[in-house]
Amino acid sequence: MTMYATVDSPLGELLLVGEESSAAAGGVALASLSLPGQKGAEVVQDGWIHAPVAFAGIAAQLRAYFEGRLTRFDIAYAEGRGTEFQRRVWNALDTVPYGETVSYGQIAERIGAPGAGVRAVGTAIGRNPLLIVRPCHRVIGADGALRGYAGGLERKEHLLGLEGALAAR
Repeated sequence: MTMYATVDSPLGELLLVGEESSAAAGGVALASLSLPGQKGAEVVQDGWIHAPVAFAGIAAQLRAYFEGRLTRFDIAYAEGRGTEFQRRVWNALDTVPYGETVSYGQIAERIGAPGAGVRAVGTAIGRNPLLIVRPCHRVIGADGALRGYAGGLERKEHLLGLEGALAAR
């Protein structure tokens, strides 16, 4: 069963989409977190159940993050999304610490796909269904420039500023 809720944030109203899961706290595993106007954003479908209570724990973590009180999310993710390569890239994103940035090339090296794999890594990052909680905003160009973000570069800059990563570059 697919459930959804919305959460207000400094970046706009976030759309949370999840799947029922007995293993997840609150009974929901997060499948997608979308920003308004995001490229490839989820859209509420007929048959989805509006279930804000099921997402209360995730919403509380997001609020704490935006208030600067949370530096690491503890959220169950829905399994089965993306290709095996995309999942490797997304898992590598999960290892980038709060307040730090890495380059696309560094992610490619971490997953064993250096060189030509950098472009494929960028494509996989662009398809990350879990913006903010899976920190693709922490990936920047090798020259330190902010590059690509499905939610828009202004939002990427906002998130990196919130984490103090802009000053560290």
